[in-house]
Amino acid sequence: MAEHTDPVEGLPEVPSTGLTRRARATAARSTAAPSRERRAPATSAPASPRTPRRGAKPLRSAVILSMVAGLVATVAIPAYAASLPSAETMTLQQMSAPDNQSLVVASDVSAQTLDRSSYSATTAEEIQKKKDQEAAAAAAAERAREAAERAAQAATSAPTSVSSVDLNMTAPGSGEVRWPLSNYTLGRGLWDSGYHQGVDLLAPGGQPIFAAAAGVVRVSQESYGGYGVAVTIDHVINGQRVSTLYGHMTYGSRVVQSGQTVSAGQLIGLVGSTGSSTANHLHFEVHINGSVVDPYAWLQQNAS
Repeated sequence: MAEHTDPVEGLPEVPSTGLTRRARATAARSTAAPSRERRAPATSAPASPRTPRRGAKPLRSAVILSMVAGLVATVAIPAYAASLPSAETMTLQQMSAPDNQSLVVASDVSAQTLDRSSYSATTAEEIQKKKDQEAAAAAAAERAREAAERAAQAATSAPTSVSSVDLNMTAPGSGEVRWPLSNYTLGRGLWDSGYHQGVDLLAPGGQPIFAAAAGVVRVSQESYGGYGVAVTIDHVINGQRVSTLYGHMTYGSRVVQSGQTVSAGQLIGLVGSTGSSTANHLHFEVHINGSVVDPYAWLQQNAS
């Protein structure tokens, strides 16, 4: 076996002041390397090599990477949220904006003044007045309906011939029966032009109308069915029950009321054209004991 010698001992001594310790150590390792290589064959058994720790390094790398990823996520997510553009964030009012109602006013719209007649009653007094008007109109319509029913019943029971009725009731010139008009033109008579129960005496509007005989006013109305403004008077002449009717008078011209007693020739109203009428005239009817008679023939035999 060769004797081991330290190669460092054969190196010349260098003053400590000329080289640093690191330099001497480096020189010593470079000198000793060949010596170890030459010594290797003389070794009887090779030394067992050191097994490297292969599993520790990958595990440590994985741990490090996990920590780095956690740090990146912790920092990056708040930063990303803070960097979102403002256009993507919306308030509740902005979200509901598409469903909001809008008013579009054209440029050519002009202001208009409201007329009082364009709206209905708003105060309690106006509402009550309107109710009263509606009630009055309904009452007038009911009266007209009842009058039409009475006229229809009279027409049904009226005879088509009056030849059996004695029209002479008073002595000529006694004044018990008067002409209802002082001046007139004879128009339609009994049954002329279909259903017609009286005679039409044509006269200017506003001409006075007189009671044909003394009696008691039974009807005095501003709306009496198709007669318009009308008055009816019940009489007893020579023991006969007689009823006379005066129709189509001027509105507001009646000067007698229901239940009032009148005398022959007394003023009761003015000629007009109300109800079912097309011209100024007096529609005059005469009923004796409930039967329709020819009013013009009755006037000719009894009036003076």
